[in-house]
Amino acid sequence: MKILALDTSSPATTVAILEGEKLVAEYTINNINTHSQKLMPMIAEIIKSCKWRPEDIDVFGVSLGPGSFTGLRIGIATIKAMAQSLNKKVCGVSSLEVLAYNLMYIDGVICPIIDAQRDAVYTATYKWGANRLIQLEKPSILHIDELNTALASKSGIVYFVGDAVSKFRLRIEEKNKDVNIVFPTEDLLLPRAYVVGEITRQHALLGKVKNVRDITPVYMRKSHAECQYEERQLRIEKEKSWLVGQKKNKE
Repeated sequence: MKILALDTSSPATTVAILEGEKLVAEYTINNINTHSQKLMPMIAEIIKSCKWRPEDIDVFGVSLGPGSFTGLRIGIATIKAMAQSLNKKVCGVSSLEVLAYNLMYIDGVICPIIDAQRDAVYTATYKWGANRLIQLEKPSILHIDELNTALASKSGIVYFVGDAVSKFRLRIEEKNKDVNIVFPTEDLLLPRAYVVGEITRQHALLGKVKNVRDITPVYMRKSHAECQYEERQLRIEKEKSWLVGQKKNKE
């Protein structure tokens, strides 16, 4: 089984090719705002370097989110276009699960945190058991203070991964001095396309692949632009109501 997988949920753009359990190639650029400029050239280069053709790919894998709204749209649109043109199946995976997979078979609780802006994070918790990753808590959006409060009840080692680690590490450490917290090295903090591909391979073996039309992003909340639009519309409605009230008072 030949797989092309990618992740654009974080500032890093990462693409990988797998053949069965073997990682054939992986290409990562960890730089902000490179998805739209770099993704297609990266895909073309990695396929060419491995002497593959696009039609050789059996299944496509992609992170669905949560994460960067723009990055997710670019990555998912790219995979859907390729899969549709080649009439191939697609597997979408959680970017939180991808991050947790970075700490494969580690003993302890794994807590991925992805920056959700406004001092909030996308998060969930996982652990390894019976040679598989087990989800302990469902994905959610928490303010950093809520996350710190939740950590007080954790026992054992808690490992943090994700792009929000650099932003919130000091606040997490300061508020949880009695919790055994570990921050892995930076190379383990960001998602890897290889992991997306490995999860895709496992799902494909179980028949858990989908048609292109069934693949949609997991945003978990409205974008900042949508929130601003709704706030603006609410202000307009309030102003209209106030003007109507003033008019009636004058009458």
